[in-house]
Amino acid sequence: MAVQSFQINVPQAVLDDLQERLARTRWTAEVEGVGWDYGTNVSYMRQLADYWQHKYDWRKYEAELNKFAHFKADVDGVGIHFIHERGKGPKPMPIILTHGWPDSFYRFHKVIPMLTDPEKYGGKPEDSFDVIAPSIPGFGFSDRKPMAEGAVADLWVKLMRDVLGYDEFVAAGGDVGAIVTKYLAYKYPQHVTAIHLTDVGYPTGQEDFSTMSQPELEFAGFIQDWWFKQGAYSMIQMTKPQTLAFGLNDSPVGWAAWANVLLRDENEKWRSKDELLTNIMIYWVTQTIASSVRSYYAGAQVESPIKPGERVEVPTAVAHNVFDAPLPREWAERNVNLHRYSELQAGHFAAWEEPEAFANDLRESFRPFRQ
Repeated sequence: MAVQSFQINVPQAVLDDLQERLARTRWTAEVEGVGWDYGTNVSYMRQLADYWQHKYDWRKYEAELNKFAHFKADVDGVGIHFIHERGKGPKPMPIILTHGWPDSFYRFHKVIPMLTDPEKYGGKPEDSFDVIAPSIPGFGFSDRKPMAEGAVADLWVKLMRDVLGYDEFVAAGGDVGAIVTKYLAYKYPQHVTAIHLTDVGYPTGQEDFSTMSQPELEFAGFIQDWWFKQGAYSMIQMTKPQTLAFGLNDSPVGWAAWANVLLRDENEKWRSKDELLTNIMIYWVTQTIASSVRSYYAGAQVESPIKPGERVEVPTAVAHNVFDAPLPREWAERNVNLHRYSELQAGHFAAWEEPEAFANDLRESFRPFRQ
């Protein structure tokens, strides 16, 4: 499990090929007056693709990413890429941050400096963290090996304990990363001191509705409606990911359009075009689009290690992103040992969208668990 330093260095031939593919895009016709109702808007994608081809500079953002300390390690035969930035305060707390889909480790690029050097951002040096931000297998610069969330949790504890020497640590995640983080805490409470989640899990329709509060019932209704109207991407990725992968791995515009169903930010309130494209590029240049969507299939083939009626007993902080699904405190309490519930003025990708608020919430959440 030797650790090797790693730098991102995409061959120029990959970037030249991307330019050629963007120039050869065969555009579909716009359906007038539907906006985003049919999926990703054609006019929006034309503008984004034009920017991508003529203005976006991958080398600039590659250099920015390489300012972080990147490493790779073989963990149980799986090559794992991760950022490992040491905290600058006394006795930094080790934390592992797990991304989701279709974001990447890039979700955390703004918060990592805030967590490692809080004093620089108006915080206290004693709130510093050693930050580990890996790429899930099948994503980014890790091996193209799709894995279920429980198996990823098994790798994470070995990465933290056996590779990096952290016998006790805290963890945080959102989206798929929230599932990994929950399983990590559930399976390894002797190593995970506390966790932080922006997603707790969703009602499946199999719950005993008679035991649920009115906010929980409203949450369940919202989720059901959302899955019917917006969840097609997940269903196909859980059932026929390879069919989808042919097109996404071949067409950069096709991939960006698919990812933008969830990453969409027309007004650039949360992220600039450059940030959006950097995240999309991490998948493109590594050819992990196919393996990332196959991870949904891998997860659907196994049962959750958390049985019905059980919950995560490791102390858990839950941050409800108010522009995301209306997650009620009661639902959090049902699923985890809730020690803190907060609200962030952010959408689904809080660490990316409101990094200062997210970093502060992590500091507040984990402060009671510092030795």
